[in-house]
Amino acid sequence: MAQEVRVETLDRRRRVVEQMRDLGVYKSAYDDLITIYAGMLDQYAALNNQYEQSGYKVTEEYTNKAGATNQRKVPILNAIESLRKDIASYSDRLQLNPKSNSVEVVPTVNANPLADFMNSRGRDG
Repeated sequence: MAQEVRVETLDRRRRVVEQMRDLGVYKSAYDDLITIYAGMLDQYAALNNQYEQSGYKVTEEYTNKAGATNQRKVPILNAIESLRKDIASYSDRLQLNPKSNSVEVVPTVNANPLADFMNSRGRDG
């Protein structure tokens, strides 16, 4: 059974497509990546909200199998950090950030140096 996509994700997806069109980088082949990216942005917003509700707690006490109690980073913070990396990676692929959008396309090099030489001399190669 197919899972429904949340309204927030669809709205965020529309905004991403609009941004990509404004930048001139939208292609329909990216639609699946755009949907995944929009879902990650929704997850990030939800986790960030939960983290804020927790008072931005960084560590918690944890008792391991041996019975020792230690401090560890709260799991939600690990999830947020992981999502940040994934979001940055997807935004690069979708050319939505200044770094990836400023990369110039390298023109292809002519594979026929003899033809280049002949053309520079005014003859067809």
